[in-house]
Amino acid sequence: MSAPRSPDYLDFGRYLQLQRELRGLSVDDVARQTKISPTLVSALESGQAERFPERVFVLNYVRSYAQAVGLQPDEVVSRFHEIPEAPRAEHFDPAELEVVRRERAGTVLWATIAGVVITVAAVGFNAMYDVALRYTHR
Repeated sequence: MSAPRSPDYLDFGRYLQLQRELRGLSVDDVARQTKISPTLVSALESGQAERFPERVFVLNYVRSYAQAVGLQPDEVVSRFHEIPEAPRAEHFDPAELEVVRRERAGTVLWATIAGVVITVAAVGFNAMYDVALRYTHR
């Protein structure tokens, strides 16, 4: 069961939807322009905060959405921050974000390599075991 939607998120979402519709844009138009999936565009418009990604992405999505429909991104982010439970703007250094992204990518890479090595070792061990069984049962 999903969490109840905050009236503040609903009002903000309706505002975004109205602005998009006034400009004759579809959800797919905004999704194409912003590179945000149509489901997340719809989540923003319907106030489904439980479907929002991490804070830095939500703020960037709100900015991108605003720009795509011809609004002032800073004004729309300010309006978003009027929602009591909305994530607050923080200083995000792109270099720091890149370091975190690379660390995560490195972790995934090493985990993948370890998985491949373990799989190859298991297959090799199994093949050696089968060969040993054949020779012992002759």
